[in-house]
Amino acid sequence: MAYTDIDKPSDYFNTKLYAGNGSTQSITGVGFKPDFVWTKGRSGTYGVSNHKLYDVVRGATKSLFGNLTLEEYTQTNTLTSFDSDGFSLGDDTNVNASSTNFVAWNWLAGGTGVSNTQGSIASTVSANTTAGFSIVSYTSNASSGSTVGHGLGVAPSAIIVKRRSSAEDWGVGHQSLGWTNFLRLNTTGASSAATGLWNDTAPSSTVFTLGNSGISNPGSSITMIAYCFAEKKGFSKFGSYTGNGSSDGTFVYTGFKPAYVMAKRTDSVASWVVWDNKRDIDNGVYNALQLNDSAAEITASYYLDFLSNGFKWRVASGATNASGGTYIFMAFAENPFTTSTGIPTTAR
Repeated sequence: MAYTDIDKPSDYFNTKLYAGNGSTQSITGVGFKPDFVWTKGRSGTYGVSNHKLYDVVRGATKSLFGNLTLEEYTQTNTLTSFDSDGFSLGDDTNVNASSTNFVAWNWLAGGTGVSNTQGSIASTVSANTTAGFSIVSYTSNASSGSTVGHGLGVAPSAIIVKRRSSAEDWGVGHQSLGWTNFLRLNTTGASSAATGLWNDTAPSSTVFTLGNSGISNPGSSITMIAYCFAEKKGFSKFGSYTGNGSSDGTFVYTGFKPAYVMAKRTDSVASWVVWDNKRDIDNGVYNALQLNDSAAEITASYYLDFLSNGFKWRVASGATNASGGTYIFMAFAENPFTTSTGIPTTAR
């Protein structure tokens, strides 16, 4: 009996830290050729910088701004290529400012996108069914009930969607919200009910369903991108928890030692916050970035421990652990709690 789906999580997700040089450089050490790269300035001369997202389906140099509503821009001085062990950069200050420390979160999908006709809207998909991650490009039609193939073979647990060719909020669907509700990645807002995003329909093993929302399925001929994530035992977890308002905070079971945790309060206004095992190599895990704004790294407001089988809050923050507060999270593994043969792993 398998106890984890992936014995070496860093083959599919890895965080890379680098220093900007204000010129051009190639970043190596990711461990694979990434298909999705999310960068953010942490500190230094240009620590205040936008979140920049790149993927192999849209192509290098095509920037989306995670904390803004802006449409996609082709910027030839940003991420210029996806390389065998990382990526190359131009001199754009948001990704490579001199005297600035950066983080890049990297995911492995399936390389060059392929045509998918399982939905009523044809899509181009780069899918990694082992890791439960796919990048999906499609063209909207504003017709409720339309479906889009995602290529995962199992139902996604979370979907992040963005209009490419004109400005609009980012939409986030998550299994713990239910598929009537959604969040906006670029705002601090609480969860909202809107059948127009997902047509009040949970994703299936082949497709996700759209309403006629301007966020997920606007007027005809609008290009869209979606990032789809499915849970994989010992590698990824997409769930919810309730805060307890204590420094002896809520423990959240994942089944692995986290390499990355993102949390968002859903019942009240609060920032999207993310931590990883490269910006903090030991417990406690202090260094946080807020996904909905351009702020530099925060080192005091949020505090948690990465444990061998989950994570535990160590501060009563409204954004992460308010008494009675409801939250969703996304987590990716450093080590599974047990290997695929059932042998316990040794956490760092």
